[in-house]
Amino acid sequence: MNRFNHLDDIIAAISTPLGMGGIGIVRISGRGCIELADRLFQGKKSLLEKKSHTLSYGKIVSHGEIIDEALVSVMKAPQTYTKEDIVEINCHGGALVTRRILEAILNEGARLAEPGEFTKRAFLNGRMDLTQAEAVIDIIHSQTDLSRQAAVNQLEGRLKREVRSLRDEILNMIAKIEAVIDYPEHDVEEETYGNMEQGTLKILEHMEKLLENADRGKIIRDGLETVIVGKPNVGKSSLLNWLLEEERAIVTDIPGTTRDTVEEYINIDGIPMKIVDTAGIRETGDLVEKMGVEKSKAYAEKADLILMMLDSSRHLETEDKEILSFIQGKKTLVLLNKTDLERKLSMDELEQYIPKEQLISVSIKENLGFNELIHGLKELFFSGESVKAEDALLGNTRHKNALFQGKEAMERCLETIRTRMPEDFISMDLQDANRFLGEITGDVADEEIIDRIFTKFCLGK
Repeated sequence: MNRFNHLDDIIAAISTPLGMGGIGIVRISGRGCIELADRLFQGKKSLLEKKSHTLSYGKIVSHGEIIDEALVSVMKAPQTYTKEDIVEINCHGGALVTRRILEAILNEGARLAEPGEFTKRAFLNGRMDLTQAEAVIDIIHSQTDLSRQAAVNQLEGRLKREVRSLRDEILNMIAKIEAVIDYPEHDVEEETYGNMEQGTLKILEHMEKLLENADRGKIIRDGLETVIVGKPNVGKSSLLNWLLEEERAIVTDIPGTTRDTVEEYINIDGIPMKIVDTAGIRETGDLVEKMGVEKSKAYAEKADLILMMLDSSRHLETEDKEILSFIQGKKTLVLLNKTDLERKLSMDELEQYIPKEQLISVSIKENLGFNELIHGLKELFFSGESVKAEDALLGNTRHKNALFQGKEAMERCLETIRTRMPEDFISMDLQDANRFLGEITGDVADEEIIDRIFTKFCLGK
């Protein structure tokens, strides 16, 4: 199906969360939507007489029944979100009233919008590229001010400008190669190969610089999948409560209290983290607890960060050593709890499993070690530097993969140049790189990718 099908339809959806609230908004977009809304609107003047970007007070009436009082905004193309005519009916908040108004609009000939279809139309109508469209959903899902600012930067077109700058350089190289192919009588072969090599190296350097911060960007955008592990009764649930600054997890002196996972989102110095408190890892005959232990190991396998809790007032035990062996080689910070008590834990023995710089002394009871934990996080993921929204320029996995494929194509191009292959082979590599970069902005993305992106949106956006 062509992605431009159905662009002539009038679409409608409820754009505010369902439920009770001060206001509800029903959005309509498409050619003829103002005329459609006017058939339901009773006010001093027809909506057709209103100037663009104005509000009108009146009533929404369907088949002689007043559904609600409303303020209706009329926005005329092209200066709108979708670059189409848009009407937004601002009514009283509530699931029933917004649904009744939506039903009345659909009965007048509109169809229910698909998830993300308003933003999809903004993309298809050229108001934004695909990276900016994805930034919209990132803003909605942002968990911290840092991730929100990173999404705003992308919405303003920072990544689009970087990608299009790269594509311009590649297209210039292709144009020069085509000129050489078309006019072979000009014998400038060595000079041409030398210039192409320099141009390719410049583009590769630009690509590598963007890819360097991709992992940082993913953390800022999506957060750190963080798992708290340790044997039973070392303070894992206390750590979760400490980080959350509330009593979220049950804390007792009885080993095995946490039998399932407890998940929470937190913000530590701008770093979004999804924290999972897991069951204590130990050998157990209890079937339910055993299932919790297996789930703990599964979470630890896929986590971005493992926080392991140890009781520093006790010697390293067999269960501790088994967990330390299990998490070796993973991104880990080991928190040595209960440092307010006499230390019995052997640091020399512990450093056989975990580097010294990843060991942090804390006391949950005395509220000590939080700043050291923040420092450890920054060292582990950001080389000790402050976390900046600019680092999230390439935080989307789709963007990273496409750029990486573009970089591989440029590396093939460099090899082709250095082995003095014919110019048309070089042109093919450059065209591959250009195509991969075009997938990032949506200039050459196929319909399946575009549909997959917009299905992640909520209705009404």
